[in-house]
Amino acid sequence: MDTLLAFLTIFTHPQLLMLVALGTFAGIYIGAIPGLSVTMAVSILISFTFSWDVYPALSLMVGIYMGGVYGGSRTAILLNIPGAPSAIATALDGYPMAQRGEAGQAIGVTTVMSFFGGLIGIITLAVAAPLVSDFALGFQPRDYMLLAIIGILLVGSLSTGSLVKGIFSGALGIALGAVGRDPLTFAERFTFDLPMMQSGISFIAVMIGMFGVSEALLQLHNVNLPAVKQKITKVVPSFSTIWKYLPLSLQTSTIGVIIGALPGTGGDIAALMAYDHAKRVTKNPEEEFGNGAMEGLVAPETANNAAVGGAFIPMMTLGIPGDAVTAIMIGALYIHGLNPGPMLMIDKPDMFWFIVGALVTANFFMLLFGMTGIRVFAKIVEMPRSVIIPLIMLLSIVGAYAVNNSINDVYWMLGFGVFGYFMRLYGYPLGPVILGVILSRLLDENWRRAIISEREDLGRFFEGIISSPLSLTLFVAVLFIFFSQTPFWPKLKARLRRR
Repeated sequence: MDTLLAFLTIFTHPQLLMLVALGTFAGIYIGAIPGLSVTMAVSILISFTFSWDVYPALSLMVGIYMGGVYGGSRTAILLNIPGAPSAIATALDGYPMAQRGEAGQAIGVTTVMSFFGGLIGIITLAVAAPLVSDFALGFQPRDYMLLAIIGILLVGSLSTGSLVKGIFSGALGIALGAVGRDPLTFAERFTFDLPMMQSGISFIAVMIGMFGVSEALLQLHNVNLPAVKQKITKVVPSFSTIWKYLPLSLQTSTIGVIIGALPGTGGDIAALMAYDHAKRVTKNPEEEFGNGAMEGLVAPETANNAAVGGAFIPMMTLGIPGDAVTAIMIGALYIHGLNPGPMLMIDKPDMFWFIVGALVTANFFMLLFGMTGIRVFAKIVEMPRSVIIPLIMLLSIVGAYAVNNSINDVYWMLGFGVFGYFMRLYGYPLGPVILGVILSRLLDENWRRAIISEREDLGRFFEGIISSPLSLTLFVAVLFIFFSQTPFWPKLKARLRRR
């Protein structure tokens, strides 16, 4: 009975309900602006809410978190500028749909599927939190390293053309991610004795430059072309459409929950792995992936929103943050005199169920605000290019500067924008670059921790992989993905079928 009352607290207090609604609405628009991350918004909120009661403070933070993860898809679809790293995969098929005049349909589907993915993540949090958190806690450094390698091998999924060009782009991203201070020894790497490079290159600046500025430069080629009129009559997807993609969304939601529950990963890796999964299991997509396939929207959007519920699992049950936002929320709980972890679940179970209730409420508000704002957002694409290009540049500059309030990030953003423009001209995919930058640190740190724990003995390292069922499963997955990306794989499959 106490559990039910704690869950319903959010629904019975109009103030809390209003704060969740306000947070979700603000999160959608914060997430839609490149550079204005959910992490930054939640961290700023702590300074405003530390004197509040814990329930109102958490209500606002949960709303911003849920809305912000979804909001990144808006600019990804309309302008080809992901509002957040978790929307990179969404841009691959969402933007081509907007170019065909289907922005309203694309945003409608992403809204419903984001709601569905969020719901799966919350249900998993409520039902299986201890089980999933125990599974996540079993990950060793070598397992995180193998997970990063799997992510890097997914460059083939993000490369609509040449696999070689995709590998080059991914390797470039890994190299960019290594710039700055070594995370273990604090030695300088690839800094060329320049002070501005010691802190590394912000992946937000790389992402905004390569997607935003390069898009603006490409638009200059066709500045006089008329704007594409959007079909916004089919905003709400039909039941048959939802039913058609339900099996895929269930699969990718599961991926999102599991990846979200792994400390230090988050929705960006979940979205990319879900996109790769969709390419592998979809036999006859309506459109080719990368050219406006609906499956390319469903998979990443369900996964990155399911990862929200997943990220709360280790936070609430073990006191370990699932991603950057939950790390900040742990700090907020400490400020309010609570100690996240196993004892919180025993001493204050009402807090756990209150957060579940807040997530459910935020998810429904996300659906409501997402569906009602589609027509307004779709009008952005119908603006003349002479208006859109300066708008893209303005958003890019503001977004890059807002990350660290540093003009250096703006310079990096402009430089990578020009570089990304030439990459696109010569057919090099941009997604693997951002993926490489994001995964570089995860790969570097965990490889070194893994090899140091085995006394720098490769033999012992591989023995550890073989002796652990989890590590062995991930290692087999690495081999499978690697060989499936090679050119002879389709020929081998065809030969086996003939036999």
